[in-house]
Amino acid sequence: MDPLRLAEEWFLSGRQVAVATVLKTWGSAPRPVGSCLVIDQDGNFEGSVSGGCVEGEVIAQAISVIETGSPTLLDFGVADETAWRVGLSCGGRIEVFVERVD
Repeated sequence: MDPLRLAEEWFLSGRQVAVATVLKTWGSAPRPVGSCLVIDQDGNFEGSVSGGCVEGEVIAQAISVIETGSPTLLDFGVADETAWRVGLSCGGRIEVFVERVD
């Protein structure tokens, strides 16, 4: 199912929802620009922004965005210590925007 349609369905059913979207990639990135991950307040998710390597960190940040309502821009790269910690060792870099669905 299309992650954006799912975000709409979840939102309309009363769930609190955030959408994470790949804005930019450099080098060997696991997913293309425009890839989406939909997350609800309980950490349920659908879609992918990184083929699995940084999803855990994106989900954690998305839950914070749901709680605060403040969008955030995440940047993961191979030289970034966070990238190694969360598993982005492909040599690429991705920029992910996370926003709450209102």
